[in-house]
Amino acid sequence: MTAAHRTPQPSAPEPLWRPGPDRIGRARITRFQGWAAEHHGAPAAVPGAGPAADYAALHRWSTEDLPAFWQAVAEWFDVRFSSPYESVLGDTAMPGATWFPGATLNYAEAALRTAEDPTRAAEAALLHLDETHDPVPVSWAGLRRQVGSLAAELRRLGVRPGDRVSGYLPNIPHAAVALLATAAVGGVWTSCAPDFGARSVLDRFQQVEPVVLFTVDGYRYGGKEHDRTATVAELRRELPTLRAVVHVPLLGTPAPEGALEWDVLTAADVEPVFEQVPFDHPLWVLYSSGTTGLPKAIVQSQGGILLEHLKQLGLHCDLGPGDRFFWYTSTGWMMWNFLISGLLTGCTVITYDGSPGYPDTAAQWRIAERTGATFYGTSAAYVMACRKADVRPGRDFDLRALNCVATTGSPLPPDGFRWLHDAVAEDLWIASVSGGTDVCSCFAGAVPTLPVYTGELQAPGLGTDLQAWDPAGHPLVDEVGELVVTNPMPSMPLRFWNDPGGVRYHESYFDTYPGVWRHGDWTTLTSRNTVIIHGRSDSTLNRQGVRMGSADIYEVVERLPEIRESLVIGVEQEDGGYWMPLFLHLTPGAALDDALRDRVKQSIRKELSPRHVPDDIIEVPGVPHTLTGKRLEVPVKRLLQGTALEKAVNTGSVDDAALLGFYQRLAEERPS
Repeated sequence: MTAAHRTPQPSAPEPLWRPGPDRIGRARITRFQGWAAEHHGAPAAVPGAGPAADYAALHRWSTEDLPAFWQAVAEWFDVRFSSPYESVLGDTAMPGATWFPGATLNYAEAALRTAEDPTRAAEAALLHLDETHDPVPVSWAGLRRQVGSLAAELRRLGVRPGDRVSGYLPNIPHAAVALLATAAVGGVWTSCAPDFGARSVLDRFQQVEPVVLFTVDGYRYGGKEHDRTATVAELRRELPTLRAVVHVPLLGTPAPEGALEWDVLTAADVEPVFEQVPFDHPLWVLYSSGTTGLPKAIVQSQGGILLEHLKQLGLHCDLGPGDRFFWYTSTGWMMWNFLISGLLTGCTVITYDGSPGYPDTAAQWRIAERTGATFYGTSAAYVMACRKADVRPGRDFDLRALNCVATTGSPLPPDGFRWLHDAVAEDLWIASVSGGTDVCSCFAGAVPTLPVYTGELQAPGLGTDLQAWDPAGHPLVDEVGELVVTNPMPSMPLRFWNDPGGVRYHESYFDTYPGVWRHGDWTTLTSRNTVIIHGRSDSTLNRQGVRMGSADIYEVVERLPEIRESLVIGVEQEDGGYWMPLFLHLTPGAALDDALRDRVKQSIRKELSPRHVPDDIIEVPGVPHTLTGKRLEVPVKRLLQGTALEKAVNTGSVDDAALLGFYQRLAEERPS
């Protein structure tokens, strides 16, 4: 495979940022390596070798001796197994690897463990804000009490291990309490954000047949109230398995007829009872975006998520007591589940319900200031929007507590790295991370002891044998390949819901390379062990046999001040030809004239290559996204290839389905 983009060369550029010796010395991953070397045979840090060599050795051990590594993680974090495990890893095949057979535990018990410490019970477990940006704490003792009360009520309602409990809730403390209470009784949690329409919610919840539904009457976003009572009524009608509906009066309305009241269910002062379940007992069901069909219902385990999130949050994100963890997200995105798992580390989790840019573009930085966030996660799109709006967080906000800004959702362009470094703080750990709903974690990203190179993820994660492969399954270095993971991870799906024989699960990840997880991203693994993500491989741009990442083009084009957002599509045509249009959503007042077209083409030719220059540049009224903010490259490609709208995309999974009409009309009007 030939890579026609700016692939890093073995001669390393200067890093944008390096952690100082003090930061490296106090990082939890540094202490873990020393302890694991003493107790589990991990390679010890070598004096004078440097943090990159030390991490590379630790990573190699973590992927070559999975049982030793994951046992070390379990012991380091003192995971409570109420029944001992027979082995760390039984069957190692993918799919189907079995982890910690024989062990029993409970995720919610682990998440609430800090509340058992009388010296910390009054500290904030959750710090919640809405668009007023006034923080409201929920103490560890208060969180534990609410979970205990609600878990007892769920049992009284007949919820048993394995029963599904659903939430139509925004990112508010009630959602965290409901998740933890569900896990405490051994139920299976699943959630959607209240900006999802009824059809989108039913496409998800009807698959898993919930017995309880937690709902709000509405939500506030962008300074406005959005009533959801009619949608809730429709959900109640169309979910016949419901035994109970619980009303959360976010807008202050009374509970509808037949619904239970949240305040009543959480009023008791009851110690939580934690059902001890097998390691592979289902914890929650997450959903794929569902843009081209029914969303995949992804089942992940209590033990697998517990171990993976302890590793990711405690070692890679370096979170622990005293930290304040904020990630802008909604309950319809896996990052919400990841955020709530911050409780496992004993840190304070910051929940925010509202618009990412209200009352102005700088809103998220204001939240970080008001809460004293030490670790703040957001989207690459938000960072680039701040850059374009000339937001100056380091000048305008007190962010002295902030150690790390992390981004995900799409690759963070090099300009985003530079803006964070220049406009927030020069001594700022920037962690661009990449993973997926499929594992509810990261394949690559944050490592607190490593340098940050502009445009690159710091390294593959521990326990994750991430590689770039060519079509024949050969590993590539410093070249673009398919992102694959060659060993099992504890948080990989147990299965998809209602997937007889695991057919859909196998087709989703293991068809291309048997026994190896193919994620669907283009990636470069550099000779410095850093990682570059180039975008989805299922929407590949392929000109004259050269594969190109759409993210590379977006990075160049969206530097131009006239361009709000872009979308590039490669369309294979029936006559064997190839059409690559670039769609531009312009900023207010900008015009797509010949001068702007020429600047776009010149920028792409100079920064990338002549092959990257599009065939056509077309102004559009907007770029459609999934409900979690990802550009709809594949569905738009299908529309441009002539696929009917109802077959090309599930419109209920789109943030603004009306935009699809433009692309459909373009396909109809364009000469064949």
